[in-house]
Amino acid sequence: MKTRLLYIAPLAACISFASCGGDHSESSEEVSATDTVATEIVDNSSSETFFQVPSPGEMLTFIKMIGGKNNKNTSFLNSPDNQKNYNDHKSKSLNFGIYSCDLSYCSIFEIGSEALKYFKTVKQLGDQIGVSSAINPEVLKRLEGNLGNPDSLSVISDDLYFSSFETLESSKQGPTLSLVVAGGWIESLYIATNLTKYEAGSPIVARLADQKYTLDNLIEFLRKYESDSDVSSVLVDFKALQAEFDKIGEKDAAAAKKSETKTILGGGKELDITEAQFKAIVDKVKSIRNSYTLIK
Repeated sequence: MKTRLLYIAPLAACISFASCGGDHSESSEEVSATDTVATEIVDNSSSETFFQVPSPGEMLTFIKMIGGKNNKNTSFLNSPDNQKNYNDHKSKSLNFGIYSCDLSYCSIFEIGSEALKYFKTVKQLGDQIGVSSAINPEVLKRLEGNLGNPDSLSVISDDLYFSSFETLESSKQGPTLSLVVAGGWIESLYIATNLTKYEAGSPIVARLADQKYTLDNLIEFLRKYESDSDVSSVLVDFKALQAEFDKIGEKDAAAAKKSETKTILGGGKELDITEAQFKAIVDKVKSIRNSYTLIK
């Protein structure tokens, strides 16, 4: 499944659920001519900078690809029953992003019955934050008709997320958009940390460490709307998480390797996360995410 990207402009920095900044390598990943690489694109004619935004499912797809496809656990997702507790715009927007990520998880890991529940929850919150036009009855029909087809479910959940994203962006709802992005990203990390245990050299642990760069960029995006009190409160949370990511050191990366069919990137620097640093990040992610979801 290729990473799908959405262009938005002008924002303060690249917002990406894949790494898109810093002088680092991804020595554990295979890159081919068909892979999509997150890059910054400048439109010289308008002097605006456009940025690419992958869906929340990017991290989850990566985990499934390297060995997690048999996972069917949904116990750590945000229960649809909690939706009734979200009565203010901040909690509705954050949890729209969170539930959208949970929908992606159910789609990617082939849990069709749960995907239907999460779609209905996303629809309800979407109606309340102004993206009802992006979640029309046809999407529900497509979902119901493809519960046994995980590839189609993934495409549908991606379509729903990006349609909602585009609706918020085109209607100039910047603060709401930033909260949705923040919710989807923190949930993708939360799910990933529930599926992963620390192991030195693990590609999943390395991918989680690389989220340091994404977080740096996401914080710059949130700063664009920090005059909004809801966004500023989330910014405080994300800066606290950034402080934990900033403790990760660097080491020299392995040299590049080539074969007839693929290239393994290498050289330069890569992040070197310790077990203690990993645990601190996991704990902080859990604390932030639960503060958004477990509202009474």
